[in-house]
Amino acid sequence: MPNGLARAALRGHRPAFAGTAVAALFAATVVSASITMMAATGADGLSSAARAALDANGVGSMAVVMLIGSVYLSIFVIVSTMGTAVAQQHREFAMLRAIGARPRQLRRAVAVQALAAAVPSAAAGFGLGVLVARWWFAALAGHGLIPAEVRFRFTLLALPACLGVAAVTSALAGMGAAARFTWLRPARALAEAASGRRGLGLVRTPLGVLALAGGATLSAVVSTLPAEKAGQSAFLVLILFCAGVGLLGPRIVGPAAWLAARVTRPFGGSAELAMVNVTSQPRRFAAAVVPLTLVVGFGVTKIGVHTTAAYRTGSAGAPGELWLDYIGTGLYAAFAAIAAANTLAMITYERRRDLALLRVVGTAPGQLRTMAAWEALVVALTALLLGTAVALLTLAPILRTAYGSALPHLPWPIAAAIASATLALTLLSTGIPVLTSLRRRAITAL
Repeated sequence: MPNGLARAALRGHRPAFAGTAVAALFAATVVSASITMMAATGADGLSSAARAALDANGVGSMAVVMLIGSVYLSIFVIVSTMGTAVAQQHREFAMLRAIGARPRQLRRAVAVQALAAAVPSAAAGFGLGVLVARWWFAALAGHGLIPAEVRFRFTLLALPACLGVAAVTSALAGMGAAARFTWLRPARALAEAASGRRGLGLVRTPLGVLALAGGATLSAVVSTLPAEKAGQSAFLVLILFCAGVGLLGPRIVGPAAWLAARVTRPFGGSAELAMVNVTSQPRRFAAAVVPLTLVVGFGVTKIGVHTTAAYRTGSAGAPGELWLDYIGTGLYAAFAAIAAANTLAMITYERRRDLALLRVVGTAPGQLRTMAAWEALVVALTALLLGTAVALLTLAPILRTAYGSALPHLPWPIAAAIASATLALTLLSTGIPVLTSLRRRAITAL
């Protein structure tokens, strides 16, 4: 039975599992590239001078950090994408529970779905990772961070690691996403599938409050440390604030989205309808806003440190170190962007019948496209608002310690680029599913 359920779900919810496949592909690519780089730069037979140069430039350490970060972020992203995929099956699960399916059968079916989506992508990611590692190696050598005597070499050790990470993270993410719902009584499961879950739960809320309080406390402690130690602690402050926003997403995103929606309200009926959709479904849209908040918060923090240093001292740091830092920032941003894009696309895909109903009662396709664009704008503004707040709270103690002022210096072209990229991501993730839905006859979608 579980294999049959998994096959039916994969056929009926292909777009949802595409997000898990893309996340697994990206994660496996980074894992493969990191392990290949560790093997290439950790080869025996190097001279003591070459080994000292590699250690001084932190090339091996960077690969280790990228490997650990990719595993951590792959768990976050695959949990997010699998949560979206499982949420689309809540009604089917409730009906199966009503006719006698056991919770463990449903959890096993979800695990099989996750493995079917992630493992083939991980195998492809291994090959892509080798190509990325070759480019990475050449770029580091071009920046003078790898001595000339070190040669790139291929290793198969990355393949089992890619498959293992994909299998474990996807299976655990799938079973975790389905765990609570499969234990509900059938009647309650059917009600929750129709109306959505209320509240955040007895564990999630205290953890979210604890994470935010921990971030605020650590931020205050960091402000008393020397500049170098304060900078080293910034990442932990950022992680705590982002974890708090993630755990309390609907509670935080709701008011922030309401504030962002006030900006769009005077622009007509489509904007008004978009505002109602976003503010009335904070849990659903929070799943998209939270990853975007991570992108904005992490990007503004990492870039703001260097641009402020350049503004205050005339130097943003060594070129090689800057390159490594920005590559890592791009990696984390890409992971979060995948989760946000997949969630937004799935939110729109879930509403295809609602869009069809609006067309049947006379709403023009152009009005629906405009409504979707306004929704994307509200989501983007909410993420920019929360992400900027997280970045400012993270940067304040570091900059105050280093330069005597808590405000970062972020040139307007960089700020405009971050805002434009966030908006472009939301527009594409929302717009493409809407355009796809509008190509079908409304009565067929209903």
